[in-house]
Amino acid sequence: MPMIVELPIAMLACARIGAVHSVVFAGYSADALAARICQVKSRLLITADGYFRGKKLVALKAIADSAVAECTVAGEPVETVIVVKHLERVHQPNGATLAEIKLNKCRDVLWEDEMRRCQGMQCEVEWSEAEDPLFILHTSGSTGQPKGILHTTAGYMTYAYATVKYVFDAHPERDIYWCTADCGWITGHSYLVYGPLLNGLTCVMFEGVPTYPTPARMWQIVEKYKVTTLYTAPTAVRALMAFGNDYVLPHDRSSLRLLGS
Repeated sequence: MPMIVELPIAMLACARIGAVHSVVFAGYSADALAARICQVKSRLLITADGYFRGKKLVALKAIADSAVAECTVAGEPVETVIVVKHLERVHQPNGATLAEIKLNKCRDVLWEDEMRRCQGMQCEVEWSEAEDPLFILHTSGSTGQPKGILHTTAGYMTYAYATVKYVFDAHPERDIYWCTADCGWITGHSYLVYGPLLNGLTCVMFEGVPTYPTPARMWQIVEKYKVTTLYTAPTAVRALMAFGNDYVLPHDRSSLRLLGS
């Protein structure tokens, strides 16, 4: 899934019912997605119709369809695909053409339809033991085959909670916290979803890239939401430095008390 609010919602929903989630970076190919689905034997896939990375349209549903077909051939069929219709609610870059998504009536359901169907239903918490699995996240595969790393419930959440609390001096009554990491990686899991929310923090998340449609985008977000804690990558800082101060100085950054990297 792209970096949309339904992604952490889906992660936390899995945790609530005791299901193990395995998030895959939305920029991967169908082959890479299929390999990760087959490795963990997923039977349900949650995706979106697509998203924009800068001006580029990524047709995510088509990638998911190809991956699911590969899984079927490999003997690891995906039984259900939940699709978020995201593109219709975002600004389209000039000249962008949206491809119509194809739904398999025997397999695909729309997120919005399921939300309406389940409205008013109660979902009890599935209480977990300390060593019960929470999620699987794959390594990047840059030095070999990607490996699924299993994270257990208590140890992982204790560490994520403690590092956010003490490294970032987190105070929920004071802080607006923003980590720019993608949930497809462990930093996004730990420092955008689990860690800050375990601390009761209000979190900002964003979709796309920090330099589009303007290199001022990060500072616009800091100003708009009065961000107090910004956690980002050194590569993002270096990329923004190349544009100079013209995109920085016009924006109010007085709320920002801590920059982590």
